[in-house]
Amino acid sequence: MANITQSVFIAAPIEVVWKEAADLPSHVEWMADAESIEFLSDLRAGVGVRMKVETAVGPLRTSDLMEVIEWVESRTIGVRHTGLVRGSGRFELAPVAGGTRFTWTERLTFPWYLGGALTAIFAKPVLGWIWRRNLRGLKARIEG
Repeated sequence: MANITQSVFIAAPIEVVWKEAADLPSHVEWMADAESIEFLSDLRAGVGVRMKVETAVGPLRTSDLMEVIEWVESRTIGVRHTGLVRGSGRFELAPVAGGTRFTWTERLTFPWYLGGALTAIFAKPVLGWIWRRNLRGLKARIEG
């Protein structure tokens, strides 16, 4: 299992940061690894949203199937990954002096036929780097 946590300070009130985090369709605009999002449910926000996210990490591509399992307004979005790569992910927002701390945590399991735990060891620094870059993109998007 790969446990990955990245965090960024964003110089904006939590309400502004939440507006971007909660706008699920716009995630492809600041997540370099997310190529497209297709909603599999009528919902676009809140618990129960189901979506397929086409992701690419270098030459590797997969369809990430996700369901939102936690939604606390202005605080948290949690998802369950049910595709090829399984696990959970969570965005947490916290007000701090001068802005908002945005923390992204993922717990991912890779199937045995793709290397399982060994793949997780190598994936962790790569995905950490990608998600740090994604958070810098979100920060730039919000701060202008």
